[in-house]
Amino acid sequence: MGECPSVKIIIKILIVAAALWVATQVVAGIDVTGKTTTEDVVALLGVALIFGVINAVLKPIIKVVGCAFYVLTLGLFALIVNAGLMLLTSWIAEQLSVPFHVDDFWSALWGALIVGIVSWVLDLIIPD
Repeated sequence: MGECPSVKIIIKILIVAAALWVATQVVAGIDVTGKTTTEDVVALLGVALIFGVINAVLKPIIKVVGCAFYVLTLGLFALIVNAGLMLLTSWIAEQLSVPFHVDDFWSALWGALIVGIVSWVLDLIIPD
C-alpha cells in the first residue's frame, strides 16, 4: 500500500519549516517576526512552501547553467546558489507580507547550510 504523494509533500514542508526555525535560532540575521507564536509557525510554513517552490523550479535550471562552476569548485558553488535562493525566498516572503527576513549574503549562506543539514538529518529520522 503506497503513501499518498500529498502526505509526502506536507511532511517535506514541515521538515523544511523546522529547519528554517532552527536557522532563525542559530543564525543572526535570519528572523521570523510574527506577533505571536502562531504567526511565527504560519510564517515558517509559508516560507518553507516558498523555499520549496523556488528550489523545485530554479535549482535544476541553475545546476544546468552553472554546471562548469559546480565542477570547477568541487560543488562549493552550491553554497553560493543556496544562499542566493535563501535571499530570493526572503525577498518573495517580504513581497507577500510574510514576517520572515534574511539580512545579508552571509546570513543567507549560514542559514542555507543549517537548513540543508537539519533537513538532511530530519529526512534520515523520518521514514518515507
